[in-house]
Amino acid sequence: MSTVIHYDILVIGSGPAGQKAAIQGAKAGKHVAMIEREPGVGGGCVYRGTIPSKTLRESALQVDRMKRSSTTLDVRVPPHILVATLMRRVDEVVKSHGDYMMNQLTRNGVTLFHGRAQFRSDSLIEMLTVDGMKQTLTADTIIIATGSRPRAPVDIPIDHEHILDSDSILSMIYLPRSLTVLGGGIIASEYASIFAALGVQVTVIDRADRPLQFFDAELVRTFVESLEQAGSRYCGGQAVKDVRWDGISQVVTTLQDGQVITSDKLLVALGRQANLEELNLSTTGLTVTEKGTLVVNEHCQTVVPHIYGVGDLIGPPGLASAAMEQGRRAVCHALGLPEGHSADTIPVGIYTIPEMASIGLDEMAARKRYRDVMLGRARFNEIARGQISGIHNGLLKMVADPTGEHLLGVQIVGEGATELIHLGQMALQHAATVDSFVENIFNFPTLAESYRVAALDIVGQRQKRLAAAA
Repeated sequence: MSTVIHYDILVIGSGPAGQKAAIQGAKAGKHVAMIEREPGVGGGCVYRGTIPSKTLRESALQVDRMKRSSTTLDVRVPPHILVATLMRRVDEVVKSHGDYMMNQLTRNGVTLFHGRAQFRSDSLIEMLTVDGMKQTLTADTIIIATGSRPRAPVDIPIDHEHILDSDSILSMIYLPRSLTVLGGGIIASEYASIFAALGVQVTVIDRADRPLQFFDAELVRTFVESLEQAGSRYCGGQAVKDVRWDGISQVVTTLQDGQVITSDKLLVALGRQANLEELNLSTTGLTVTEKGTLVVNEHCQTVVPHIYGVGDLIGPPGLASAAMEQGRRAVCHALGLPEGHSADTIPVGIYTIPEMASIGLDEMAARKRYRDVMLGRARFNEIARGQISGIHNGLLKMVADPTGEHLLGVQIVGEGATELIHLGQMALQHAATVDSFVENIFNFPTLAESYRVAALDIVGQRQKRLAAAA
């Protein structure tokens, strides 16, 4: 029997959620250990998801900007170009980010184990190391941060060569001429817009009438219009009957209504599945939901008080930024430290082309709560910076209460949306009024000016309402 090693905090998984949990515990002076089954730290975010996909997106953005800014050159990506050519910096970026995360763990004295973890009780974990040895660990607090993997529908023959998932899509050797995307969520929409910007003929198929159902409908319409302008299309309200590789050159997708769509490649992006099966959770008293996720409270605490779940395995929003905050808050709660109020104002950032972001209440949620609300809009093609940069598909939407005085939320679609949203985030955290955006001076020309234009839109409506009532 191996020696039992005890820690104050034990984190299973080294992705964004696990890494931030471990660092928070170490900074609080606790003895922290982390178990990671992969050779490096960072999880799927670093090696298969966020970092590689955003590196490809950067190439697509450069192509998109060149197309917009050039009136004389015909900017096209050469057919059958190597995908690796478009991601020439990915290995460098992945290594740099992995090294950064590893250095941070080392600097803070976190003990890192490489192996596979299984619960033997609610506080006892057995780890099988890469060399086949077993080590037993116990902890006062256990953070489960094992992440997720692409969901594989049983009726779709994913072969990772012609029919791919979101892990294998970037392993393609050549850029395809055409791509079918199954799904209308964040991953599906991001990849669809990236490949469309690179000149690939993309067809998105989903059961919903529009993609990104949780997001503001007006902004999603702008995104879909951009997709169509790039020569691609969204097929909503459609169910897939059959998917098969024809054995020669095409993936054939048959829809329930009889439509047949052929493409060089097909991406299955129908959600993700939590990595919980190998943990032997039955020994802890924990159970998973029908969707395969772990149930937690607002502190990310499970029904077993000293076990917490963070990141993708607890369900939406499934964002790296939210996962990091969940990891930090879980450890703060376990140690009795102040958690802060940032969980109420976590921005949503979607790295489509054009990108989208949201903070606070959107129009639909605000109308449900207040019935009558005021909306301010600023279109990027009416802003000097947008005109200079050729940004036509951009909109900042400000949501205010019925009086038009108090800010409730901000939604943005367009270049820089995921950066611009943080101004709205700070405004909401500090209860800024709509008028505060009018009274402040913004650099000119900038896209941030959109906040002032949207606020002026609301002020104008407010004045008309007062005049009408007089």
